[in-house]
Amino acid sequence: MPTDALDARIVTLFTDNPRMSVLEASRRLSVARATVQARLDRMQETGVIAGWGPRIDAEALGYDVVAYCSLTIRQDTGHDAVVAALSRIPEIQEVHTVSGESDLLARVAARSNSDLQRVIDAIVSTNTVLRTSSVIVLNTHFQGRMLPLLHAAADTGI
Repeated sequence: MPTDALDARIVTLFTDNPRMSVLEASRRLSVARATVQARLDRMQETGVIAGWGPRIDAEALGYDVVAYCSLTIRQDTGHDAVVAALSRIPEIQEVHTVSGESDLLARVAARSNSDLQRVIDAIVSTNTVLRTSSVIVLNTHFQGRMLPLLHAAADTGI
């Protein structure tokens, strides 16, 4: 879906101030309220805006350890069965099918290194994963960076 500079400005404003009203946004952007609302509706309908809601901080919940686990799966079970089994483990935040030596990449939150071992044991105990290899995150510099991508798309008219 094509985006433009105004779309990017609208999304940036609501990203910085998610509880702002459409009327206030229209005042700050010097654009009609109906224009802001129509663009928000269009971006939601086309999936550019994937949702509205609070962002939950795993660390604030006591999950101080983040790890990326490469998973080698049992090929006879298929990806759908593996993903269904992994979705029942609450500490698994994301799962992606990847190319390379492993089959899946999972982002895992844990309370400690020993808790991470418990989560890895739970992953393997699903009997859908043959092997795991993990990398523990030491420091996060940024994450969930979508605004630069939106601005780049708006600049190119994509």
